[in-house]
Amino acid sequence: MNLGIIGLGRLGKLLARAMSRDFKVVVHDTLPLKAEVEKLGAIWGNLAEVANQDIIIPAVPISEFETVIKQLSSLLKPGSIVADVCSVKEYPAEIMQKYLPPHTSILASHPMFGPDSANDSFFGRKLVLCPIRIEDARYQSIKRYLQEQGLTIIETTPAHHDEEISQSLLLTHFIGRGLIEYGATDLQIDTKGYRRLMRILSTVENDTWQLFVDMNRYNRFAVKSRERFLTALTNIDQKVQTPKV
Repeated sequence: MNLGIIGLGRLGKLLARAMSRDFKVVVHDTLPLKAEVEKLGAIWGNLAEVANQDIIIPAVPISEFETVIKQLSSLLKPGSIVADVCSVKEYPAEIMQKYLPPHTSILASHPMFGPDSANDSFFGRKLVLCPIRIEDARYQSIKRYLQEQGLTIIETTPAHHDEEISQSLLLTHFIGRGLIEYGATDLQIDTKGYRRLMRILSTVENDTWQLFVDMNRYNRFAVKSRERFLTALTNIDQKVQTPKV
């Protein structure tokens, strides 16, 4: 089985390095990154060469996803699988079904890890899978391989994924970005709880602002989750300020 990866961002690099151990991996990016791709053990190729592989993974920003899928559509060979890795699932599933030809299988996924948490191994990490349009035998084969790598597979629908992720990943990033905006920094006089908050900050600041904005913009549950959290903070602040009778 051969893989194609579009996009050599932080996740793209992680996937290229890991998957090159077991498969031929062809990578394309709009930037001239041939030397970096070869260091990862993968092969540099143009978009058509990537589209000619058995499984194609568009590891691009969510806001660029539709453009890339449109470009891929006419280049895919019959029987190929396109598997996205976006941190939202309803939107990419809709886009893939809209533009990809009927002979292309569609698998929506979300790796619940990144270079900071899975740099050495995927063992024990979570991976969400939403089989959108794929034969069960092919899906089960992919699932078995992923489980053999030590991944914990969570099977769900795009809508359920987006609703829960708005209360976990998105909320975590919102708090982390809030800490950055606040100016939180390491302190000599601190607590274990504060150091845990700083770990959230350090994880979030390695991701791009574009990722943060896209995760919120393309998840229909994000606004409600943020509003609920902000309301809770306001209520707590008001309780602190209210004199005790």
